[in-house]
Amino acid sequence: MIDQLRNGPDAADTATSGPSITALVSGIVKDVQELTKQQFVLFKEEMKEDVRKTRDVALSWAVGLAAFMVAGIMLAITVAELLHWGIPVLPLWVCYLIVTCIVAAAGGAFVYAGQKKLETFNPLPDQSVRALKENVQCLTNPR
Repeated sequence: MIDQLRNGPDAADTATSGPSITALVSGIVKDVQELTKQQFVLFKEEMKEDVRKTRDVALSWAVGLAAFMVAGIMLAITVAELLHWGIPVLPLWVCYLIVTCIVAAAGGAFVYAGQKKLETFNPLPDQSVRALKENVQCLTNPR
């Protein structure tokens, strides 16, 4: 009661009204640090998952491409022999050359299309990177 009279009527209210500004700011900083740690963990886990999925896809593609290459070689030989059988005037080597040029042109088109698709691919997890950037920006530029 005496403190109230000396310091005014609001002195007792502010002492019991809640935590100080320092404690609030400290709590906010602690929460931001914890959130940033959790986002780094999430980012790391997303990267691990992406690497695992990419590895599985690459293995599947490698096996499929090996089988496809063997089949493609056998098909090219068959088409060259068929061309020689259908047009006996052409020497066998010319038939193989014709088939080789057609296969090379098709392969070049597929490589070009694959390169164009690869240019649009982003290997980083976008959401985690965006959230991390926001947190770093918040920590470095407080308002």
